[in-house]
Amino acid sequence: MRTRFAAAQILLCLLCLPALSGAAAPACTATSGKLVPAVVELYTSEGCDSCPPADRWLAALKDHAATGKVVPLAFHIDYWDYLGWKDRFADPAFGVRHREAASRGGARVVYTPQVLVEGREFQQWRRTSPDKVAATAAAKAARADLRVSAAPAAAGKVLISVAGRALPGARAAAAYVALFESGLSSDVKSGENKGVVLRHDFVVRRWLGPFAFDAGALELTQTLALPDDAVPGQSGVAVIAVDDRGSTLQALALPLRDCGG
Repeated sequence: MRTRFAAAQILLCLLCLPALSGAAAPACTATSGKLVPAVVELYTSEGCDSCPPADRWLAALKDHAATGKVVPLAFHIDYWDYLGWKDRFADPAFGVRHREAASRGGARVVYTPQVLVEGREFQQWRRTSPDKVAATAAAKAARADLRVSAAPAAAGKVLISVAGRALPGARAAAAYVALFESGLSSDVKSGENKGVVLRHDFVVRRWLGPFAFDAGALELTQTLALPDDAVPGQSGVAVIAVDDRGSTLQALALPLRDCGG
């Protein structure tokens, strides 16, 4: 009897192994709703001494980002690097986006920190609470549907799949994909912020697109390489669908902390 019982236990454990192996690296998925989250873009630099307050303001949106009401993104630009401190999160491509987005959003000049909400310049950010920013999400019906999934690929990489559908009337829809990271800090040794420890959330580490909708539909699969210093549990993927005027059709963010790997 003992021998048969032990054999049965071993067989049961062996049957469990495939399920346990499959659960070790799950994919996770997020689906958009009927309203458009408030997309908040901050253009900032570690070499700019007026930027830390804006970095803190963006970080204060964290609770609303967790509920899907806000999609905050911080683009670090490199054109202040000459002031004496090289921003390790900066990318020349973000400076190009800054100039294009600011011009399209009605800004007369490009500067840091500069905030865009729903593609429009938002100079009153200092006097606006996170609750009021999130409230803008309740005023705009979605003109596209989005679904994003993520799963670990090779070491240091994540496989993402995006499916989208533009609703009638959405002109020339296209999507952008951002890999972002929170919980970052830098001990600044020189430049305007010398001696200051700067803390950042929602920092864009990778920016891809535009990916055009084909006959109103989007099917996209991409393997994103995380930066060598990135922490997957602090990272996430955001997808933003826009029309030909830069108006947000829909947006969605997916934290990677529960996606395995």
